[in-house]
Amino acid sequence: MAMPQVERIWTRDEVLALPDDGKRYELIDGHLLVSPSPRPVHQLAAYALFKLILPYVDRHRLGVIGWAPADLDLGLGDVSQPDLFVVPEPDRPAELGWRGFAVPLLAVEILSPSTARHDRITKRRRYQQAGVGTYWIADVDAGAIEVWTPGAEQPVIADRTVEWQPDPALTPLVIDLERYFRPEWRSGAG
Repeated sequence: MAMPQVERIWTRDEVLALPDDGKRYELIDGHLLVSPSPRPVHQLAAYALFKLILPYVDRHRLGVIGWAPADLDLGLGDVSQPDLFVVPEPDRPAELGWRGFAVPLLAVEILSPSTARHDRITKRRRYQQAGVGTYWIADVDAGAIEVWTPGAEQPVIADRTVEWQPDPALTPLVIDLERYFRPEWRSGAG
């Protein structure tokens, strides 16, 4: 009788020691997630979103906006690399490295064929559990963003505009999705 194969449980330190080989390594709940380098359309979408979010973050002094690779620790011993994220101003990053960054106010994943399942299920659950303020899953092919909050059981699907309001005292950031999702990015462009 064959013994069942037990999946290996990884630690944060083991993942951080992996070689810099162009792949993206993440650790969620002890499980290693490996992704290939993103497609060009993925990077174009991430960069365009960065340019739309940055002025709002700066104007309201919300902290910093960053992008993968980042090796964030959400306080759960994981290695999380959202495509984009907004965090409060970090505590002593020179001393603490990525552990000096708080849980993101906003985390964004741009869907890729190889990461869609993990982005929508595995990472989404972990981001909710860690208390990430808002989690966006941007689907370039569909021209929509799934908006998740910590307690949500279903996403809000934004296909015309998406709003982000990390503080009720602030005017929300409103992004026109018809302008953001450029036609040349859709199906097969990358």
